[in-house]
Amino acid sequence: MSRLSHSEIHMVHRIGWLRAAVLGANDGLVSTASLVVGVAAAGSGKPEVLIAGLAGLVAGAMSMAAGEYVSVSSQTDAEQADLARETRELAETPEAELEELTLIYVDRGLDRDLAEKVAAQLTERDALGSHARDELGISETVTARPIQAALVSALTFALGAVLPLIVALLVPEPRIGLLVGASSILGLAVLGGLGASAGGAGVMRGAARVTFWGALAMGATAAVGAVFGVTLG
Repeated sequence: MSRLSHSEIHMVHRIGWLRAAVLGANDGLVSTASLVVGVAAAGSGKPEVLIAGLAGLVAGAMSMAAGEYVSVSSQTDAEQADLARETRELAETPEAELEELTLIYVDRGLDRDLAEKVAAQLTERDALGSHARDELGISETVTARPIQAALVSALTFALGAVLPLIVALLVPEPRIGLLVGASSILGLAVLGGLGASAGGAGVMRGAARVTFWGALAMGATAAVGAVFGVTLG
């Protein structure tokens, strides 16, 4: 009989790119749609609305990339510092580190003898990897990747921001605010459902929570645009 390979794909394997992708697309759609709706509500013409939306897309994508890179880089720095300290401790006090690993497995339910054997075998095979995974909670699955997160955030922000800009470009000027708002709410519902499905959560719940906050943001900016549009008109 041929050996079977373990090929299960769990949701946690997607968490690195999924978080950045969902956050970027959602932010791009909400922020750009809100900006377009707000500027349109202030009485601006279509050229001004499109320029504002395009500027929001570029600035938002760059901001998302920079923010995600800095944030994830900080996580990476913390992980590297912990790994460096663990490497030093393994070199200086290997017996204490072996005992620490043994106690971790005892706490997880193994009896003392079995925990000692497991800790010894894993230490012999990959001491640092074992401590990184079981003591620090650092593994390849959840390791921070700053550049990947930054690029995914910027790209998905831009993709999310394209929808309200296309709608604003195609619809009649007097109906920009209404149609951009309606299409963006629909887009948010789809995005929320897809994100929830990819993450293994409930589709309806994911769509509802994203749609609610997006509609709230667009309503608030529309109100601001209407107030200042009347005041300055």
